[in-house]
Amino acid sequence: MIELKNITKTYRVRKRSAGMKNAFKTFFKKDYEVIKALDDISFEINEGEMVGYIGPNGAGKSTTIKIMAGILTPDSGQANISGLIPWKQRTKYVKDIGVVFGNRSGLWWDVPVDDSFELLKNIYKIPDDVYKQQKTKLVKLLDIGEIIKIPTRQLSLGQRMRCEIASAFLHKPKIVFLDEPTIGLDAVSKIAVREFIKKINKEDKTTIILTTHDTQDIEALTNRIILIGKGKILLDGKLSDLKKKFSKKYLTVEFNGDIDQLCDGLIFIEKYKGRIIIELNENILTLAKAIAFLTSKIEILDLEVDNTSVDDIVVKLYQEYGI
Repeated sequence: MIELKNITKTYRVRKRSAGMKNAFKTFFKKDYEVIKALDDISFEINEGEMVGYIGPNGAGKSTTIKIMAGILTPDSGQANISGLIPWKQRTKYVKDIGVVFGNRSGLWWDVPVDDSFELLKNIYKIPDDVYKQQKTKLVKLLDIGEIIKIPTRQLSLGQRMRCEIASAFLHKPKIVFLDEPTIGLDAVSKIAVREFIKKINKEDKTTIILTTHDTQDIEALTNRIILIGKGKILLDGKLSDLKKKFSKKYLTVEFNGDIDQLCDGLIFIEKYKGRIIIELNENILTLAKAIAFLTSKIEILDLEVDNTSVDDIVVKLYQEYGI
């Protein structure tokens, strides 16, 4: 479905030091720096997969999405998406893809959203029956029945993003690129968008590539993640495997009694009178045995078990790869 091989993309940007003197010098001599946005990246994504494409700001995520969408042409490398080369066969190619950029609108600003949908229907040459069926489905799933009657510029960010996402799915694309689709959304809007994406992926087998800094999006929607940093693919694997590698359990215990020493597999993180926080190494000790050990030493009044968050896992990945 999606195959990228040895894709490289560079940008030539002007640079100068601050100050009027340096600004004056640029009239006579301009200094440029070559920035390598993508450095020989390769990966494959199968039909119907939902993949999280993550990395820090400036890592190369949006550049990759723009190349896969046919907006940018790489300096070198090959891309085969649904049997087509995006930047060479764009007219034919875009009929099968949808794109949402969280920081840019694909809707017409001064007209009701419904008019934008009609324009997109004509642009994509969607048959009347398909358009009516798909629009009805999207309006219901994203709860935008009343919203689409309002001009885009009068919508809140959450309302607009739901409409933006609906517009990307109107023509029933096989592949959808979602670049920060939940940026700036409130909790209710985020949940609505996530549920919609999961449902469309499951029912229509739509291939979805999701770039986001929101780790809750990653955890809720994807199992496979591709990590990019400084233009290079650093990791491609299952989120579940990363959880096993980096995740830790923490026990917060309120108790009566006294405990100074722990068995193998347990480490004090914080210790107060009547309250301790312990890290559990499940490679050494199971949760059940840990609780049994604590029960034999103290009277447990309350026990809370927490796992390492996906936020922490992503931070550990960034630290491990130095990005």
